[in-house]
This record gives sequence, structure tokens and C-alpha cells, in this order.
Amino acid sequence: MLAIRGAGAVWFASNSVRHPGEIQHVERHEAVTGDSTERLACTHIGIDQVADRQAVILSRPDGVWGAEMGVNADGVVVSNKAVHSRRVMKKGAALLGMDLVRLGLERSSSAHEAAAIIIHLLETHGQGGPAGWRGRGHRHDSNFLIADAAEILVLETCGREWRLDRVRNHAAISNAYSLEGPVTMASEGAPTDGFGADDEAWLRRHFGRATARRAAALTRLEGLETPGFQGLAAILRHHDRGDGFTPGSKRDLCQHHGGFLRQDHAVNAMLARLAPDAPPAIAITGTKTPCISLFRPITFDASASPLDPALWAQGAARHDALARDPAAREQMRNRIAAAEAHILTALEAGRADIADTLVAAWDEHDLAVGGREPDAPTVAAD
Repeated sequence: MLAIRGAGAVWFASNSVRHPGEIQHVERHEAVTGDSTERLACTHIGIDQVADRQAVILSRPDGVWGAEMGVNADGVVVSNKAVHSRRVMKKGAALLGMDLVRLGLERSSSAHEAAAIIIHLLETHGQGGPAGWRGRGHRHDSNFLIADAAEILVLETCGREWRLDRVRNHAAISNAYSLEGPVTMASEGAPTDGFGADDEAWLRRHFGRATARRAAALTRLEGLETPGFQGLAAILRHHDRGDGFTPGSKRDLCQHHGGFLRQDHAVNAMLARLAPDAPPAIAITGTKTPCISLFRPITFDASASPLDPALWAQGAARHDALARDPAAREQMRNRIAAAEAHILTALEAGRADIADTLVAAWDEHDLAVGGREPDAPTVAAD
């Protein structure tokens, strides 16, 4: 996942990488004011509820209360990556990193406030418990990328210890620690030079290729002349070699399941632009395999195709069909590129309504199995 400052905004992009068969629900929850409920049931434990909560858009794994990534109505974005620390809770349960993502979004109005909330809850309740879909023994800690229109923050955790750094221009995080040396803030027990080899499971770090993925994201971020949705989408779809289906690599940003070493898969993808005095502009695939998935707009005040509960299954069927047909994969990618040139341009211009109309036309023409791209309406900024 990554964030970059430019063109008058902070831009965010992330793939959610989980088990290839795990449904990722795209959900929108309304704001709540004056709730008298005292307790909140998170994935494994209950905590105190708060009376007032933000409207949120979430990418939530099946069977989990929290979220892999999301945005709130005040333009705060939070996402997390698993990190395999040596201080991970081996027994019992606490808050998952995904719970902390959702709690930070629901209870904050700025990136700084979201970070403070996550840190407070981490120190109060800890993190831990089964975090996998099928592998109930799979446990991990989390790193977080937190942003709003004013700042980009990286928060790394190791058990209940944490280190937080404010990033000036751009950042990328993966499934390994990367903050080195002095940082903006840290817990009392955190090492001043950063969490390192002594704090991570060596096999996971070595064979997971997290450092290589982060380096690939940073290289491509630094190569962007001007941040924008199309450039960020291209980064999320990057493959180190081949096209992901064959041969595939753990260095891919668009990760595909395949074999013993590649057990996970990119099951959803999200883009967001966070600009001062403007609602967040958000696009999400709602389907697995970003390199063959269309980015679709979603807002806090209108119906949107990513909320369709049938969308993820449709995308999974498309993945299976295209996995057997390289020519059809290339054709699909070309069609997506042609459509997104209009869809994402409209979204950047503040015309989510036009972007949504274009997506509806795409769906109506059944471009997943063939057809002609619809004519694009003229885009005019508000």
C-alpha cells in the first residue's frame, strides 16, 4: 500500500492481499450520533463503544468485524499490512489489526487522531488472535498507513510496542518493518533504531519478499510525474515478471495465488484522493485480481456498484475464466484501460456521477465476456 502528496491532494492506493477464496465485502456504514450502546463486539473481544461515529466505506474480509482498508467521510484513510513479529500473541485473543483499522476510521476526523486512537486501543487491549480465513492458527501483528489531506503517517507495531513517523512526500509499506532511526513518536519500549531482524520471523521476511515489493512500489511512486488515479492503478497492477498468472512472483504488487510460496492473492483494490475542503474521491474494484478488474467509483451519498453483494463472486468467476485464456486476459486489460481513461478522469474532475454512469454502461454491455465499449460522455469539472 502507498500514499503520495501532489497535485493539491494526498493520494492513496492499496491492494488487499488475503486467501484467494476469501470474499472481501465492500460496505458503507452511516454516521451514528448519540448511540447509547455500552459495548462493541469486535472480531474476538468486546470493548467500550463510543456514542458518535463517522460514516465509513470499508473493505472487510469475510468473518472479520474490522477491515483491511477504508475511508471515512472526513477524508481519513487507514489500511494495514500483516507483519510477522516475534512478539505476536501466540495464545488468546485481543483486537486484530483489521479491527484497529475500522475503529480508527469510525472514531477519528484526522489522520493524527486516527493514529492516536489506534495507539490507545493497542496499548489498552493489545493485538492478537486468529487472523486467517481458513488457517485459524495464523496470527500476526500489523503495520498501518494512515493519511488525510494534510499528512501521511506510517505506524509500525510489534506486540504492544509501536513507532510512528510523519512522511513528507510519499510512503509505501509492506509485510516487513521499514522505519529506521529516529521517528516522530514511539512507545517507551520501542527500539530507537527501529524494529528489525530480531523482531521478525526470519523465514517469513526472507521468503515473503516484502522488502522487494516495497522497493518496487517506491520506485514506481518516485517515477510518477504527477500523481493520479491511472498512475496509481498501474502500480497496484505491477508484476515483477510475466502477467501474474504465469509465471508469477512474490515480488509482484498484484499478487496471484500459485504454489507453496504464493498462497495469498490480491482480493480487492482501492484508490483514494484526499483534498482539502472536498469529499474524498474513492474507487474500488470490489473484485479479486486488480490486473483484470475495473476500478469503480463509490461515494457516501449514492448507490454504487461496488456495494452489490454479487460483484465479488462475478469477479472470481472472471478470474477463473481468464486464467485459462491468455489472449482473453490481454483483451480484458485493454478494455479496462480504455474504460478507466474516462472513468477515473471523471472521478478526478469531481464527477463521480459521470464515472458511475460509465461503469453502469460497462456492466450493461457485459464487457466481462465481450462487447463494445460505450461512448464516453463529456467530462466537465464542477
